[in-house]
Amino acid sequence: MNATDVIARADELTHNSETSGLLHGLPRDAYISEDFFRREQNTLFRQGWALVGFAHEIAKPGDVRPVNVGGMPVLLVREGGGDVSAFHNVCRHRGTTLVEKPCSGQRLMVCPYHHWSYDLTGRLRATPHFGGFGEQKVEGFDKSEWGLKPVSVGVWHDWIFVNLDGEAPDFDEHCAPLAELIGDFDMTTLTPLGVIDLGVVRANWKLLMENFIEPYHVPFVHPETTEGQPLDGHYPVINGGCLGAAVDVAEAGEGPAADHLNVSSRYLTLFPTFVLGVYMPDQMGVHLNEPVSPGETRQRRAIYAIGKASRFDEKKIEVLRDLWRAVHKEDHAIVERLQRGRASPVMDGGGVLSPHWETSERRFQQMVVEAVR
Repeated sequence: MNATDVIARADELTHNSETSGLLHGLPRDAYISEDFFRREQNTLFRQGWALVGFAHEIAKPGDVRPVNVGGMPVLLVREGGGDVSAFHNVCRHRGTTLVEKPCSGQRLMVCPYHHWSYDLTGRLRATPHFGGFGEQKVEGFDKSEWGLKPVSVGVWHDWIFVNLDGEAPDFDEHCAPLAELIGDFDMTTLTPLGVIDLGVVRANWKLLMENFIEPYHVPFVHPETTEGQPLDGHYPVINGGCLGAAVDVAEAGEGPAADHLNVSSRYLTLFPTFVLGVYMPDQMGVHLNEPVSPGETRQRRAIYAIGKASRFDEKKIEVLRDLWRAVHKEDHAIVERLQRGRASPVMDGGGVLSPHWETSERRFQQMVVEAVR
C-alpha cells in the first residue's frame, strides 16, 4: 500500500471511530509500507525538529559526530568558540561523506577522496591540485561559495535537534509544550551519567513511541521492574506536541527498582521522536530513536542526574544501567511482537484503543497522519 492509500485508510478508520465511539489505531501498512516510511522521512524528519544527539558527547571544540536524519547524513560539530553547528555530511566536490565515525580534536575535516578540507565553521580551506598539479586556483571557482552546507540546529539543555529544510517553526516554540511540564526542575543542574547503546530494535519507530506514551502496558510488561507504579496511579498527558503519561506514587516501593523507578514519574514525548522520562526527584532519561527502515529503529538512552550528581557513584550508575537495560529489553520484546503482528491483515483495521489509557497514543497517531498528509 502506498502512502496515499495509508492516509486514506487512516481517515476511514478515524471516521469509523467517530461513528462507533471506539478509537481505532493506524492501519498496519503505516508500520510496514516502504512508501509510507519514505513519506515520513521526507516530512516528519526533514521538515520538523528532530532529536539527533547529546551535547555532552561533543563537549570540546573539535569534537565531531556523524548522524543520520531522515535518511540523510548530517555532521554535528563543536566549533572553536563552543557553539554546536550542524552541516550536511557531504563534501562539496563529489559528494563523499566526510566523517564516518565520532572523532575529537579536529581542526579540519578532510575528505578522504581528494583531500578537500573544511574548518569547524564549514568553510572550505583547501582544494589540493584542483587546478592542476600544485595549483588550487580555478577560474570562476570561489572557495568561499563552496563550504559545507549548514543545517539549522537547536540545543536545548543537553539535547541537539536539527531541521533539514530550514522551514520548521521557531525552536523555542517547538520545545515550549514540554518545557512547561518540566518547569519545576532546575535544569541547570542536569548532569549526564552515561549513555546506553541499545542497538537496533526490530520494530517501526512509531511502535516504540506509542509504547512509551501509553501506561496501560506497565503492570503487564514490567511486573517487577515497575511494581511500585500501580496502573491506577497513571494518567495520560496531552499538551500540544507533548504527549505521554504520568504516575503519582505516595512512597517508593521495595522492588528491584526501588529508589530509582518506583517513584512519581513523568513519561513525556515531544513530537515526533523526543522521549523524556522524569523520575522524582533527581533523575531523567532521554531516548534517541533513529528510524532505520519500516521495521527497524536504532535506539540509545542517556541517563541524567538532577541536582547533586555526587549521589550517583559508580556503583549506583551501574545499577541504573542494569535497570534500564532490563526495562528496555521488556519493551523491545513487546514492540517486536507488535511489528510481527503487522504482517497480518487482521491489523488493517488498526485494532482498538482504550478511551481511558491510550488517548495520548491516539493523538500521536493523528499527528503522524497530519504531518505526512
